[in-house]
Amino acid sequence: MCGLLAFVCAPAGTTPGADVAEVAGAVSRATHLMRHRGPDEPGGIWAGDQVVFGFNRLSFIDIAHSHQPMRWGPPEAPERYELVFNGEIYNYLELRAELAAEHGAVFATDGDGEAIVAGYHYWGTDVLSRLRGMFAFAVWDTVSGELFCARDPFGIKPLFMASGPGGTVVGSEKKCLLDLADVVGFDTAIDTRAVQHYTVLQYVPEPETLHRGIRRLESGCYARIRPGQAPETTRYFRPRFDATPITRDTEQARYDEITAVLEDSVAKHMRADVTVGAFLSGGIDSTAIAALAMRHNPKLITFTTGFEREGFSEIDVAAASAEAIGARHVVKVVSPAEFVAALPEIVWYLDDPVADPALVPLYFIAAEARKHVKVVLSGEGADELFGGYTIYREPLSLRPFDYLPSPVRRSLGKVSRPLPEGMRGKSLLHRGSLRLEERYYGNARSFSDEQLRAVLPGFSPDWTHTDVTAPIYAESVGWDPVARMQHIDLFTWLRGDILVKADKMTMANSLELRVPFLDPEVFAVASRLPVSAKITRTTTKYALRRALEPIIPAHVLHRPKLGFPVPLRHWLRAGELLEWAYATVDATGAGHLVDVAAVRTMLDEHRLGTADHSRRLWTVLIFMLWHAIFVEHSVVPTIREPDYPVRL
Repeated sequence: MCGLLAFVCAPAGTTPGADVAEVAGAVSRATHLMRHRGPDEPGGIWAGDQVVFGFNRLSFIDIAHSHQPMRWGPPEAPERYELVFNGEIYNYLELRAELAAEHGAVFATDGDGEAIVAGYHYWGTDVLSRLRGMFAFAVWDTVSGELFCARDPFGIKPLFMASGPGGTVVGSEKKCLLDLADVVGFDTAIDTRAVQHYTVLQYVPEPETLHRGIRRLESGCYARIRPGQAPETTRYFRPRFDATPITRDTEQARYDEITAVLEDSVAKHMRADVTVGAFLSGGIDSTAIAALAMRHNPKLITFTTGFEREGFSEIDVAAASAEAIGARHVVKVVSPAEFVAALPEIVWYLDDPVADPALVPLYFIAAEARKHVKVVLSGEGADELFGGYTIYREPLSLRPFDYLPSPVRRSLGKVSRPLPEGMRGKSLLHRGSLRLEERYYGNARSFSDEQLRAVLPGFSPDWTHTDVTAPIYAESVGWDPVARMQHIDLFTWLRGDILVKADKMTMANSLELRVPFLDPEVFAVASRLPVSAKITRTTTKYALRRALEPIIPAHVLHRPKLGFPVPLRHWLRAGELLEWAYATVDATGAGHLVDVAAVRTMLDEHRLGTADHSRRLWTVLIFMLWHAIFVEHSVVPTIREPDYPVRL
């Protein structure tokens, strides 16, 4: 695990940035901005003829020997490759054994990094489909003079890219690329289209960022970079949901298959030379992971967080779950004052804004967990794979509309428009009049077009959610609607919100988060489930719940989903958060991007209780804070130096 930077210099004789020694100094300074990702071995630099690597290492496996950048080569060319790697490969032992047996590969360490580069040498890009893990890595081939970069199938680990006259740089954190903007020579202007996408979706969708010149290598993709040439990107992972029927005779076998693959995934995710803990929210996903982890570590520590306000905490349920499975449990309660004080630092770690308030308590519980462990397991991905969101039941309620001719469906939409807001049936008629591709773009639904026009001075009706979703929907033509919704969420909400906040908030505290549900073998099992095994009229994740009956406590099995809810609606009406909100609006220099008067009106209406604008306000406020930090530089967060004297 580390924060990585790789700079491929422009060919000699071009400017700027062709001098490798100067680039190495710039990369060293930029690497310090992601020191939180690797406090065990900070600031490592390696320079070749046309490439410079920088890294910070957070070590878990083969702590004494698997240093980075890592050199590896076959016996005939032992120094051919150089690797920087962020992540963990959980089946590395099996891969190393296979490479040694089939190809005579020789390894100098006991770690997982060599499995990547040796696999790349012998298998080429096919190695990517063999890796069970989370990863973003860069391999420099001294023979071909090419940089090969790749991200894991689901996008658990980030990788940003920017190109200019000085070369191409890739890295784990966007802020490091911004620090190298003058050397690379890329465009640092704000991408107003990405701003509108953020406001609609509450995150910046891949491959966009809020800076025009920086893009993300998308999940499940790899890139080849040669000096003086633009990166060539290829998708290697195309997830498919291919349902196979479940009969009465095969039902239990399918549940047993789910249990077995989860047991195997958790076992592999527990591989580490350090202590592993688990986040525990009180729901079935995190409880299942913790219960399975207990089989490998009976001294497992679980962690949860919440707020003092009633209805916004799962502390009691999580504590009961921890007691039921026999885990030691640690709780962090977040006060409103702590919440507000941490916001500038949190947004700095995010790189681009994410308007999910749950990332704030996640930041605090990660900080608490880091006092005890170096790695935590968590339950992200179960909802997308097994059908856990309530919205996935929408096709059931809208099924009668499927039998109506298209003109009739469209007319129902027209009928719904004049009905008063909140009137029973208005929403049903409107949604029933729309095709799935029109109505569903993920879990974030806060701004209507009319509200966007009021808030964004540069609003364009040509920039819509279909910019993001249309290519994804094109991949799932003919699938059942629930599978299509899951597929959309894999490429939007999961990788744009959930995995970003998970990576950024844990790495901010030099804590590694592992997600056993997001494993290729688990996905293979989940993707074969029919609709009836995912959602019913009364529940979600039906097959997963049945599979977990022998594993998790009964009080958790059928609880409604809660997660880490934040009392935004209440806190934005009085107290420290309301004061911070007004101060942020009054001080913002983002008036050319956001209508300040409209936001202040929303804030007034919310404070007085005449409307609930909490999620819309939070989306805009986080953007304003981001703009103050990364554009205006009027807010300068205090970023602590990583200090973990106890080696775990």
